[in-house]
Amino acid sequence: MTYTISLLGSTGSIGTNVLDVVRQYPGKFRIVGLAAGNNIDLLRDQVEAFHPQLVSVADKAGAAKLREMLGPTWHDRIVHGRDGACRVATLAEAATVVSAIVGAAGLLPTLSAIEAGKNIGLANKETLVMAGDLVMAAARRNKVTILPIDSEHNAIFQALAAGRSQDVHKLILTASGGPFRDRSIDELWNVSPAEALAHPNWEMGRKISIDSATLMNKGLEVIEARWLFDIKVEDIEVVIHPQSIVHSMVEYIDGSVISQMGIPDMRIPIAYALSYPHRLRLNLPRLSLIKGKDLSFHAPDFKKFPALKLAYQACQRGGTMPAALNAANEIAVEAFLEGKIRFPEIALVVAETLERHDKKEITDVETVLQADLSARMQAESVVEALEMRIRQKKGLDLPGPETPLSWHWPN
Repeated sequence: MTYTISLLGSTGSIGTNVLDVVRQYPGKFRIVGLAAGNNIDLLRDQVEAFHPQLVSVADKAGAAKLREMLGPTWHDRIVHGRDGACRVATLAEAATVVSAIVGAAGLLPTLSAIEAGKNIGLANKETLVMAGDLVMAAARRNKVTILPIDSEHNAIFQALAAGRSQDVHKLILTASGGPFRDRSIDELWNVSPAEALAHPNWEMGRKISIDSATLMNKGLEVIEARWLFDIKVEDIEVVIHPQSIVHSMVEYIDGSVISQMGIPDMRIPIAYALSYPHRLRLNLPRLSLIKGKDLSFHAPDFKKFPALKLAYQACQRGGTMPAALNAANEIAVEAFLEGKIRFPEIALVVAETLERHDKKEITDVETVLQADLSARMQAESVVEALEMRIRQKKGLDLPGPETPLSWHWPN
């Protein structure tokens, strides 16, 4: 049997790992659609290697460049923009869609794929963060299977096979703690984007690397898990596990804790999601518990990493709050990478945006998109205010009562 795949986000870290797995099993998997952003050179190489039926890029200029590279036979097979990604996601020939577009941009193509009856390999956590109830309802209505690709959710998916859903006590998501787990709060004010991008265990894209450094990535994963596994957010725990060997755990009501372990390599959960319920033999190093380091676990520091607490709070408040959280975080991360704000101010931008956000109950996808747009505008105004303060007062200490913003650092 050959699995036909449309891959959304093909030039990102997840996308390239998906294609590496496909290369190892060319008779088992066939790529029929690719959607990417602006890395046209890499996308051209992927098109020439996998010969998809349809390709989408971010914009019209990128599409023109790719057509020039590939020649006239590709003129009608290259599309662009959000509509182009949705066309790739709904290709009739694709049985499975791997959703690996980073950020809110992945929502509509993923939802389109679900409505078209495609099974989903989900790496775009923002889809469930923004519209979890809508997405899971659409999956049930269209009898679509959503298989998680994120290592943590894939681990939980595997551990849940050990018992009944009604016997689950809690889910335990592990987090490496990122590159700053041993830094003090004061030190965080001086970290550079280059330092924040240097994850100690995983090779990831720029956005996800910054989210890992703030622990927002783990907060988004908490919200994703709430919807993916239909569990209350209060029953999801995060623990810091610096070695990234235990990828997550499920605790049952009898006290049993089932974990999934392995080396930190995304090709393992990708291969399992693509071939489920079968497993593939991968050409990867094996985990050695004897030769490896000791495994350690500790509680997250919410004061040092308030983004994680903000994610829990947004999920508890519900409605459009998680969508606003995600939108504000995307704006704040980009501002940090551009040098407009400092590292701790990423969480400050998110918190202030949530304070200003007018929560709505989600009735349709348009409500979600409006909340996303509104939160982005609010976050941009907060970034502008922080930029002005930085220019006026270099070396600003932790935000205190004198700040004109309504949210303060937690005690």
